[in-house]
Amino acid sequence: MNRLTKYALGIIILLFVFTNNNFASDLKIKYNFNTPADSVNLLEQYSLFSEYYKNKDFESALPYGWKVLSINPKKFGKWIFYKMEDILWQLHDSSTVSPKEKKAINDTIMYVYDLALKYDTSSANFFLPRRAFVAETWLKLPPAKVIAYYLEAIKANPNISTYWINRLGLVYKNNASDKNDYKEKAIELYSKLSEKEPNNPEWNAQLESMVENIDQLVQLTKKAWDQDKNNLAKAWKYVSIAQRAGEYDKAIVGLEFLASKAPKTINYWTQLATAYLKVGNLKKAEEAYKTLIKLEPGKKENHLNLGIIYKDGGKFAKARTEYIKAYELDKSWGLPIFYEGLLYELSARKRKFDFQDKLVYLLAVQTYRKALRIDPTLDQAKARLKALSSSLPTKEDYFFRGYKKGTTLKIKGKYFEWIKRSVTVR
Repeated sequence: MNRLTKYALGIIILLFVFTNNNFASDLKIKYNFNTPADSVNLLEQYSLFSEYYKNKDFESALPYGWKVLSINPKKFGKWIFYKMEDILWQLHDSSTVSPKEKKAINDTIMYVYDLALKYDTSSANFFLPRRAFVAETWLKLPPAKVIAYYLEAIKANPNISTYWINRLGLVYKNNASDKNDYKEKAIELYSKLSEKEPNNPEWNAQLESMVENIDQLVQLTKKAWDQDKNNLAKAWKYVSIAQRAGEYDKAIVGLEFLASKAPKTINYWTQLATAYLKVGNLKKAEEAYKTLIKLEPGKKENHLNLGIIYKDGGKFAKARTEYIKAYELDKSWGLPIFYEGLLYELSARKRKFDFQDKLVYLLAVQTYRKALRIDPTLDQAKARLKALSSSLPTKEDYFFRGYKKGTTLKIKGKYFEWIKRSVTVR
């Protein structure tokens, strides 16, 4: 029996058995389906099938597999469907298989999937996406049918590999036209993938390939949100695309909406604070970080970031308070202490460089040294120490003022009242 005859025989047996009740009944009698003898015969058929499969003699295994499926597709369902599918894939991809034989395989494999999904429901996560792939690439079924198969697979398995989701996206993308909404669906799909895997450049590349420029993508996602204004997912997509386009003023609109709808969602407030900073709205950024501190009282970064906002706004005393709070939350973190030193340096820079200014620079240097003791990897602290080496009080400065080594000098002056610190002559 040649290979094509084997494939054809398998198709005939399967289709006839499961569509012709009289023939099915005859088979039950012939194989004593309801008697113990039947199970022995069925076991023999399956054993021969498995032995040929194990030895990779797929052509010899196939008719035995068909026979087992024709008699009782459920009995060995946990194993036989996987093996049968593997055989058909192996033969399909074989260079020795003729076009006619390949067509026979194509005509058969979808039926194997149907049986597997009917008699072994636990196999759905495996077979559903592969059935969609076969429908797409082997059978080249109409896009609507292929899409339906992929959607069924994705719906059945929330943790499905992004490989299969991407294949659905490509079907949408490659078949998009003015007569369907596939382009919008592809954009929505790749937007979700870009959110799920933000470090995967493929998803953003796919998005951008469907529009003339990213601004158009911003417009499309905004339009989708406007048509479903209370949809948080669509608002978030709009925000994500707007941020990637650098249009933070537009992202703020979406983020403020999201924060109003879900006021305890940390990510919304974090993104909102960043967006406010990007557009230079320090007041709004300050309020966003205050909200984050209430939501996450133990997160050191929020205090540090609020301190940086105060620094940029010239509120040095408030900035230092936040830096100290950040350090108190993690005393192995030298960065807040570095920023404290930066406050002193910035304060001294604004003056005319007299002795008091030099003392403030000295305080900055001593603070940078403390930051390095906490974290020796702080290169920015090393850089500032080097830069300030010529700005410190000299021995002559101390000598002419009568200050001896070990003397404690309080930082004074109209512009330094907020500091309330002292330095020691060394």
